[in-house]
Amino acid sequence: MGSERRERMKALGARLRGLRAEAGLTGAMLAQRAGVGQPTVSKVETGRMVPSLDVLDRLSRALDLDESTAREVRDLLAAVAAAEGSGPSAGEATGVGAAVDEEMRSARLVRSFQCVVLPALLQSAEYARHVFESAPHSTPEAVGRAVAARVDRQSVLYEPGRESVFVLTEAVLRTWPGTPALMLAQLDRMLAVESLSTVRLGVIPWRRPVPVLPRHGFTLCDQRAVVVETFDGERVSGDSAELAAFEEAFARFERAAVFGDEVRELLLRVMKEFRDLGDSLTP
Repeated sequence: MGSERRERMKALGARLRGLRAEAGLTGAMLAQRAGVGQPTVSKVETGRMVPSLDVLDRLSRALDLDESTAREVRDLLAAVAAAEGSGPSAGEATGVGAAVDEEMRSARLVRSFQCVVLPALLQSAEYARHVFESAPHSTPEAVGRAVAARVDRQSVLYEPGRESVFVLTEAVLRTWPGTPALMLAQLDRMLAVESLSTVRLGVIPWRRPVPVLPRHGFTLCDQRAVVVETFDGERVSGDSAELAAFEEAFARFERAAVFGDEVRELLLRVMKEFRDLGDSLTP
């Protein structure tokens, strides 16, 4: 990381920390108001993390900033991106996935439903690389940092006292980037993770109708926040009514899924199909 970019990250963090102090809020209070994880606030304020534009706007609203001050902190974020040499859009690309990763890092119970892309905590490094490379205006350097950070955060799967529940449609297993070999390694990782006592992995087989027609994936972090994933980013909500709706939706998806031996058999069957596909693609 260049020294200029580092200094600009620190300047943004210091300004936000000062505004929080002026508002009489603790980091935890600001995080709750903004609907983000407390570690996110801490890392942004200490210059260790570049917030996405969405996260910055949430912090600004939670601080009740006037238009002039809100514009000032957005300009500070743009300056961080400019220091990287690729303009504001590249800075935003670097932050793709940051919201969901940080929220999951701070949660004791994570429940994730996905209908297209694998959950962040289950992605192999190569699968994650394809996810980040698909972001607009991504750079090799930004992708490399994002992949390393995502893999590092997956250590939460092994920590006692945490629980992670993943529910996928079978389509997720068959929507694949790269090569069949990449997916074989990815599915092998999922078999290993499924055996952990801290993890429950469920799949809704294509032979079963879905209880709710899914339009996007989402992740519930404890009972305080939901990260809703869209085509071009993520948004975090702590609204109680919205949380209740997503809790109900997840419960319905969970009831439709298979777990345990049935999901392991399904994963092995899909692995065989990818192996056969790889053989057919070999000249």
